[in-house]
Amino acid sequence: MAAVGGGGRRIGGTIRKLIPWLALSTKARFVSDATGARGAGDNPTVLVIDFGAQYAQLIARRVREAGVYSEIVPHTASVGEIVARQPAALILSGGPSSVYAEGAPSVDPDLFKHDIPVFGICYGFQAMAQALGGVVERTGLAEFGGTKLTVVPSSEGVLLKDLPPQQSVWMSHGDSVTRAPSGFTVTAASDGAPVAAFEDLDRRLAGVQFHP
Repeated sequence: MAAVGGGGRRIGGTIRKLIPWLALSTKARFVSDATGARGAGDNPTVLVIDFGAQYAQLIARRVREAGVYSEIVPHTASVGEIVARQPAALILSGGPSSVYAEGAPSVDPDLFKHDIPVFGICYGFQAMAQALGGVVERTGLAEFGGTKLTVVPSSEGVLLKDLPPQQSVWMSHGDSVTRAPSGFTVTAASDGAPVAAFEDLDRRLAGVQFHP
C-alpha cells in the first residue's frame, strides 16, 4: 500500500543515490551504453510508472534534479509501449492499492525481460516482487510514518551500502513482502516488513518498501 502521509521530502536523498547506483560497476550500470536509450534532447530517460502515488511528480522531479531526464507514464501502458520508449531505467511508484485487491494494478512479468534497470518503491516494490515470484502477504503488522529500518550487514547490496545500520524511514503499507524473488538479495528489514529492500545486481533490479 502506498504512502498516504507526509514523507515526500525524504524522496530526494535515495533518488540522488539511485542515479549513480547502477553506474557503479559493469554488473550494475544505470545508464548502459548498450541500451542506446535517449530522451528529450537526446538524453537518457528514466520513466516513472505511476500506480497512483501522491509523489509520482516529486519522484520524477528528483530524478531530473539529479541530472537525468524523467517522465511519468500510467501503469496501464503496455510493455511494448514502455520498451518502445527505450528508457534507460524504470521506477515503479507507490500507490494506494493492495496487490490482492480486485482490479489492483499489476506489473507484467515480461517487463523484466528487456534488460532495463527497474527500481520499485512501496506498492511498486510489492508488485515487482509478486510479478517475479516473490511472496506478498498481509501480516497484520502494518507500518505508517517514521519506522526503524535495519540494513542487513552481510548483504552484497549496493544501494544501502555505507548507510547507518539502523535508520528511520517513512513507511505506509499494510501488505509486506515476506519472501524475495529468486536471485534477489535482501538488504534491509523492519518489524513489519521482513523484506524491506532487495537487489538483484546481475539483472539491475532493486526496490524498497519505504519511501526514500
